[in-house]
Amino acid sequence: MGSDKQSVGFLETLKMERVRTIFTPAYPYPHEHSRHAIIAVVIGCLFFISSDNIHTLVEKLDNNIKWWSMYGCLLGFFYFFSSPFIGKTIKPSYSNFSRWYIAWILVAAVYHLPSFQSMGVDMRMNLSMFLTIFVSSILFLIVFHIIFYGLWYIGLVSRVAGKRPEISTILQNCAVLSIACCVFYSHCGNRAILRERPLERKNSNWFAFWKKQERNTWLAKFLRMNELKDQVCSSWFAPVGSASDYPLLSKWVIYGELACNGSCVGSSDGISPIYSLWATFIGLYIANYVVERSTGWALTHPVSVKEYEKFKKKQMKPDFLDMVPWYSGTSADLFKTVFDLLVSVTVFLGRFDMRMMQAAMSKVQDGGEQGDLLYDHLSEKDEMWFDFMADTGDGGNSSYTVARLLAQPSIRLTRGDSVVTLPRGNLLLIGGDLAYPNPSAFTYERRFFRPFEDALEPPLWYKPEHVAVNKPEVPCGVSELKQYDGPQCFVIPGNHDWFDGLNTFMRYICHKSWLGGWFMPQKKSYFALQLPKRWWVFGLDLALLGDIDVYQFKFFLEVVKNKVGDEDSVIIMTHEPSWLIDWYWDDVSGKNISHLISDYLKGRCRLRMAGDLHHYMRHSSVKSDGPVHVPHLLVNGCGGAFLHPTHVFSKFKKFQGVSYECKAAYPSYVDSSRIALGNILKFRKKNWQFDFIGGIIYFILVFSMFPQCKLDHILQERSFSGHLRSFIGTVWSAFIYMLEHSYVSLAGALLLLIVAITFVPPKVSRKKRVIIGVLHVSAHLASALILMLLLELGVETCVRHKLLATSGYHTLYQWYRTVESEHFPDPTGLRARIEQWTHGLYPACIKYLMSAFDIPEVMAVTRSNLCKNGIDSLSRAGAYVYYASVFLYFWVFSTPVVSLVFGSYLYICINWLHIHFDEAFSSLRIANYKAFTRFHIKSDGDLEVFTLAVDKDWNCIIFQITSITMLFSTCST
Repeated sequence: MGSDKQSVGFLETLKMERVRTIFTPAYPYPHEHSRHAIIAVVIGCLFFISSDNIHTLVEKLDNNIKWWSMYGCLLGFFYFFSSPFIGKTIKPSYSNFSRWYIAWILVAAVYHLPSFQSMGVDMRMNLSMFLTIFVSSILFLIVFHIIFYGLWYIGLVSRVAGKRPEISTILQNCAVLSIACCVFYSHCGNRAILRERPLERKNSNWFAFWKKQERNTWLAKFLRMNELKDQVCSSWFAPVGSASDYPLLSKWVIYGELACNGSCVGSSDGISPIYSLWATFIGLYIANYVVERSTGWALTHPVSVKEYEKFKKKQMKPDFLDMVPWYSGTSADLFKTVFDLLVSVTVFLGRFDMRMMQAAMSKVQDGGEQGDLLYDHLSEKDEMWFDFMADTGDGGNSSYTVARLLAQPSIRLTRGDSVVTLPRGNLLLIGGDLAYPNPSAFTYERRFFRPFEDALEPPLWYKPEHVAVNKPEVPCGVSELKQYDGPQCFVIPGNHDWFDGLNTFMRYICHKSWLGGWFMPQKKSYFALQLPKRWWVFGLDLALLGDIDVYQFKFFLEVVKNKVGDEDSVIIMTHEPSWLIDWYWDDVSGKNISHLISDYLKGRCRLRMAGDLHHYMRHSSVKSDGPVHVPHLLVNGCGGAFLHPTHVFSKFKKFQGVSYECKAAYPSYVDSSRIALGNILKFRKKNWQFDFIGGIIYFILVFSMFPQCKLDHILQERSFSGHLRSFIGTVWSAFIYMLEHSYVSLAGALLLLIVAITFVPPKVSRKKRVIIGVLHVSAHLASALILMLLLELGVETCVRHKLLATSGYHTLYQWYRTVESEHFPDPTGLRARIEQWTHGLYPACIKYLMSAFDIPEVMAVTRSNLCKNGIDSLSRAGAYVYYASVFLYFWVFSTPVVSLVFGSYLYICINWLHIHFDEAFSSLRIANYKAFTRFHIKSDGDLEVFTLAVDKDWNCIIFQITSITMLFSTCST
C-alpha cells in the first residue's frame, strides 16, 4: 500500500494526469503517417518565402492583365476542383490521389508562367532536383525495406515487423522528403556559408519602436526574419566535412556545389548540404522504422484525461456507412441496382410474384392461412403505444438517429407549460425501403440491421446466422407470443426491397426473429394486426405494381367481413402514398386498395399512412356533403434516407373526389425551396464521384477540336470588349466546325441530347421535354467549348512569350544535366558508373519522369507540331500522348463546371418547373430532417398521434404534436 501511495505522489509531482503506453497498435504505425512532415514542409516554405522574398514578389509581379488573369483562372479552377476534399476526407484513396494529382499539374503549369522568378526561386532547379531526389529516395527505401523484410523472414528481428509497408506510404514520404530538401536548399544551399552575409541589416520603419538593447532577443530576431533565416541556414547547412573525412564512403558521396560565379577551377570535395539534409531525413525514417518494428512498441507523450476521453470516444464511435452516392460513376451497387430493376420490371413483373407464392404456401386447413397473416396477440391490452417509420438504411448516422430515439425507454417533451412523457412503443411498424440502393445481404446487414442493433442490442443468445423456421420463435420462458411484453416489429416491403424479387426481404425479415432488440414474429410480407380498443393495422404489400394482388385482396376482404366490427377503426399502411404520387403524375393507381376501402371498409378506414417520400406531410379532409372514405392522410418517410421536397406537393388538394388541406409539412415549403439551392452551391461537394462521368463527357464534346491554331484575332484585340467579341465568335466557329467535321464530338453531343430529353420526367409534355433537353445540352456544350478555348488561349499565350515549346519534350532534363555538370561535380565518376550498372535505366527514368512531369511542355510542343505540319504528321503514340496531356488539365477545368451546370439545371427544374423532385434532392444527400410518428391508443379508445423530428443540428428534438382525439375516436361523433 505504501508503494502505491508513493507512486501516486510521484505522478502528482510531475503534474501528469495520465500516462499512456501504446503496445503494437492495430492501425498503421506512426512513422507511416507523413501528415506532420507535410505540415512542417508547408510551414518551412511559407517561412523562407515570406522572410526573404515577399517584398521582391510584391515589387516584381508583372502588371500585365493577361498574366494576372491566367493565374486567377488556374488557381480558381484548381481550388474548385479540390474543394470537396478541403477540411474533410471523403474517401482516403481518392483524396490522396486528388491531392498529389493537383500538386503535380498545378506546379507543372505555374512554373512556366512569368513572375515566379520574382520569388527568388529557380523552379527548374527545384523541379529537376525534386524528381532526382524522389527517384533516388524510392530506390533507396525499397532496397532498405527488402533487406529489413529479409531479416524478419530469417528471424533476426521481432516478428511484429512482418507487416509490409504500403507502397503509397513510401511514395508519399519520399515526396515530402524531396520537397523539404528542395525548399531548404533553394533558400539556403551553400550561400549561407560561402557568402558571409552580415546579420545586421537596415531596420525597417515597422520595427523602429524596438529599443537597441532588445534586438538580440528571440522576439526581435523573429520579427527580423531575414536574420533568423540566415541563422537557420548557417546552422542546418553548415559544412559537415569533406569526402576525405569519410574514406569508406568517399566514392559514394555527392560532392558539394561549386559556388563560384562563372567557370570554376578544380573540383570540390566538400559534402553537399543537400546530401547531408537528405541523409538526415532518410536516417530518421530508418531509425524510427527499425525501432518500432523491432521492439514492437512505442512510447507516446502523456495525454490529459480530456484528450484520452476524446480519443476513446472516437474509437467507440460506430463505423457507419455514408449515405448512398446516387450520382457516382464508379459505384458497383448503383449499376447492380439498375440491372436488378430492369430485370424485375422487364422479366418478372406480371410473370412471377412472390406474393402468389406466399398465398399458395399459406393455404392450409383449419384456419392456418389467417394464422400466418393475422396477429391478435396485442388486442387485449388496456392501452398501447406504437411507432411508425419508413425509408431507413441509407446513411448510417441518420438511420441510427431515428433508431436510437425509437429505442429510448421514454421521450420527454414540453407541450406548452406541461411536460409530456412518451414511453417506448410496444410495436414498431416500418413502411418499406429497408436498405439502399439495392436489397443485398451487405446493404441489409450494414445499412439496416447495424444501426438498429447499435441502438437496441438483441438478446445475448441471439445468433445473426440463425434461420427462424417455425415463427414466432418466442424467447425462453415465454410459452406464447401473447405473453411476450418486449418491443416487437412488423415490416412491409418497399419498391427497393422488390428489386431482387423480394428474395433478401424474405431471408432477413420473414426468416429471422430479431431486428436489434425488436422481436419479429412476422411470417409474410403483408399482415393484419388487431390492436386494443377495436383498432386495426393493415400492412399491405404493393410490390412494384403500386397495388395489392388478388390473393392479398381476398385475405383482407375476409378479415373485414369476419373480424372487423362495424365500430372498429382501421389504419391502412402502404409503402407508397398514392394520393400524392397519383396527383403529381396525373395517374390513377391502387384500384384494388380503393375498392377495399370504399366498398368494404365503408368509413372505418380512419388513416392512411405511407413512406416512399422522404419527408413528413399530413392532410385532413375538408367537411363536405359527400362520403369521406379516409379522413386523414399521413406521409412519413424520414427514417434515415435522403430528404425529399415538400413544396413540390404544396398544391395537392383532392383525392378520390374529396378535398384535403395540409395540416403540417416538414420541412416547411419555404425551407424545402431554400434547400434546393444547395444543388448550385454543393452539388460537386456532395457528389464528387460524378467527376468520372462529367469530365469524360465534356472531353468527348470537344475532343475533335484540339488544337485551335488560329487565335491571333483574339490576342491582337486592344479592348476588353474586342477580346470578348472575338472570343464568342471563335466559340461559335468551333461549334459550326463540330457540326460539319467533328464526327466524334457531334456523336457525343447527339447522344447526350437523347439522354437529356429522356431524363426529363414524362410529367411535362413532349414538346417541353425537347425544349428542356435542348437547353440543358446547350449549356453543357457551350461550357465545354469555352473551357476548351480558354485552355488553348493559355497555351498559345505561353508559346508566344517563349515560356513553352522552346526546344523539345525533354527541355527540363537537358537543362538539368547542364546545371548538374556545372554545379555538382562528380570527380569519381559515380553517376557514370550507376548509368553503366543500370544499363542506362537510372538516367532514363529521370529523363522520362521529368518529361512526364512537364505536361504543359509536352502539350505545347505537340500542339506546335500539329499546327505546323497537320494531324497526319502525328503518329498514333504521339496522338495518345497529346490527348492524354490535354485531358489531364481539361478534366480539372471541366469537373467543377459540369457539376455547376447540372446542379443549376436541377435547381431550376425543382423550384421553377416542379420536376425532378427525386433527382434534385437525392443529389444533396441530406442527413437532416429525420422523423418518426408515435401513436397512443388510450384506455377510452381514442388515438393520439405524435410526430417527432430531429432538427438539422441533431442536438435537440423538436416535435409537432397532433391531438386528433375526436377525429380518431371510435365514437360515432
